[in-house]
Amino acid sequence: MRKGALHIHSRNSDGEFTLKELRNMFLGENCSFLCMTDHAEYFDEDSVQRYVAECEAFSDAQFRFVPGLEYRCERDMHILGYYATRLTQSTDPQEVIRHIDAQQAISVIAHPKDEFVEWIETFSTLPQGIETWNTKYDGRYAPRPGTFALLQRLKQRAPETHAFYGLDLHWKRQFRNFFVELDCGSVETAAIMAALRRGNYCALKDELRLPSSGVLPAQLLDQFGRVHARSHGMRRLLKNGKKILDRAGIRVPESLKSRLRRIF
Repeated sequence: MRKGALHIHSRNSDGEFTLKELRNMFLGENCSFLCMTDHAEYFDEDSVQRYVAECEAFSDAQFRFVPGLEYRCERDMHILGYYATRLTQSTDPQEVIRHIDAQQAISVIAHPKDEFVEWIETFSTLPQGIETWNTKYDGRYAPRPGTFALLQRLKQRAPETHAFYGLDLHWKRQFRNFFVELDCGSVETAAIMAALRRGNYCALKDELRLPSSGVLPAQLLDQFGRVHARSHGMRRLLKNGKKILDRAGIRVPESLKSRLRRIF
């Protein structure tokens, strides 16, 4: 079994960490891989190749960086390409999914907004995964049950579609105690990708072990719904407060924002 994390950003796009810092930090958490998803719009053809080379330079038999890109599509839908390293001009989400899949990479719709659910269900080209819990977007305490329900409806058309669990890590003070455990024998990229593609993994958070199938007990989903509603309400209150301060010309100290990132 190999422990690691998904949906990670570095200074190559809008993250605060270098690859060296990420490696040292996650090695300290007994991890052996990270699947990167730096934003595609930060790259050109030359810089994306340097990015891939840097991921390889900081990888070895102990720890592996799997390079990848996050593509911004129309209506601000984001699609992760685990091991995708080719740029595209398209912003059509279904074309982007096909672009990722053509690279033998793994396409995952990231933190799907609630208003995207009906739209996603009209897609004739489905992704290989739905990010059912993103601890930056959903919060650290609980995901949205509706995202798991969306996955199960998509699985009726494409049974191989999996639940993905991502940190969406950007900031040094951000919550990051959310991991994925792969059933694979090595930290070679091919082994990591094969385990993800087959769904041979689960997410780890505190005492929770969440399966790649996304099939959860009704009681747990109900609990998630209640907890997420409370935490989301508090986050919305804080965001509204920040907007009021912004309009008044009062700047929220970075130190306070950093502390709140650790809480939520």
